[in-house]
Amino acid sequence: MSTSLSTSGATSSRPQIADAGPQALCAREPRVPAERLVAEMVPPPRFDSVRFDTYNPDPTQPSQSEAVTVLSGFAAGLGGAHASGSGKRRWFSKKPAPAAAPRGVYLDGGYGVGKTHLLASLWHATPAEPALKAFGTFVELTNLVGALGFQQTVQTLGGHRLLCIDEFELDDPGDTVLVSSLLSRLVEQGVALAATSNTLPGKLGEGRFAAADFLREIQGLSAHFRPLRIDGQDYRHRGLPDAPAPFSDEQVAKAAYATDGASLDDFPGLLEHLARVHPSRYGALTDGITAVCLTDVGPVPDQSTALRLVVLADRLYDREVPVLASGVPFDRLFSEEMLNGGYRKKYFRAISRLTALARDAKPLVSQ
Repeated sequence: MSTSLSTSGATSSRPQIADAGPQALCAREPRVPAERLVAEMVPPPRFDSVRFDTYNPDPTQPSQSEAVTVLSGFAAGLGGAHASGSGKRRWFSKKPAPAAAPRGVYLDGGYGVGKTHLLASLWHATPAEPALKAFGTFVELTNLVGALGFQQTVQTLGGHRLLCIDEFELDDPGDTVLVSSLLSRLVEQGVALAATSNTLPGKLGEGRFAAADFLREIQGLSAHFRPLRIDGQDYRHRGLPDAPAPFSDEQVAKAAYATDGASLDDFPGLLEHLARVHPSRYGALTDGITAVCLTDVGPVPDQSTALRLVVLADRLYDREVPVLASGVPFDRLFSEEMLNGGYRKKYFRAISRLTALARDAKPLVSQ
């Protein structure tokens, strides 16, 4: 399998800085056992230390302070006995059971308002052992079902106190039915839910497929959640300078060879490699990588490739891996058609996160 070093123009000026050169993501083919998928359902490294008191609400956006208050109360309410079994006592009751309130909270807001920070803070604040709490992206949750099977996933998560789902999106009808069924089963077993998204629960799937045909499933999902709107500007760019312009191939290669644990790939080759690696393995693909260096970055050619890149951007952002690149700026990765289509929110999130990582990578280039 070819790597970026055999296809990138940067090789002609390869500096002799270290005995061992950078790694290539294109040379990696990780295998991830199902047990690891379960064990890794915790907040990612970027959010290891976040708490409600480390969240800095924008004073001009009262919904942010309100979210902290609501979520703190939600976490405190999960400290009692597991909710499953509460219905058993009703079997012998002559009174009809009261209508159940939504056993979940749904954080809706734009990019970079701190939804993941708040979701991770909720996970940390919930008074339960880590083994009784799960945290993962929507993609990671569907990958878990694929690895374990539906029934085993219900058994694995059914005894949990809390399931946190970041970046909740419905991209196809199959996911709609799958997640609707899974969450319904988990709620029946007493699992509390929390999710983040850029789309209100009743609007999930809109613009991607014939959502009206799956209205029952979407409405069923909505019934599990109390929406909590969080307004504000993208904190990743609030009061900060614009992201640095792309560097030259030579600068990127030099930085890669000078940085322990860095990878170096040409962007077109990496996109081809991502098509051969399941998205559930993108986290493992970056294990041990301290910086991702890319040459010849250009617009992605199609929607499938773009969606794979979104997943990689999320995993790099979670792990705080800087991204140093040559070629076009990250805000030109996706075509106007893509940015105006059904997946536009995913693409804007990826641009926001890659821009932040590009800013983090700037010190890698010698001044």
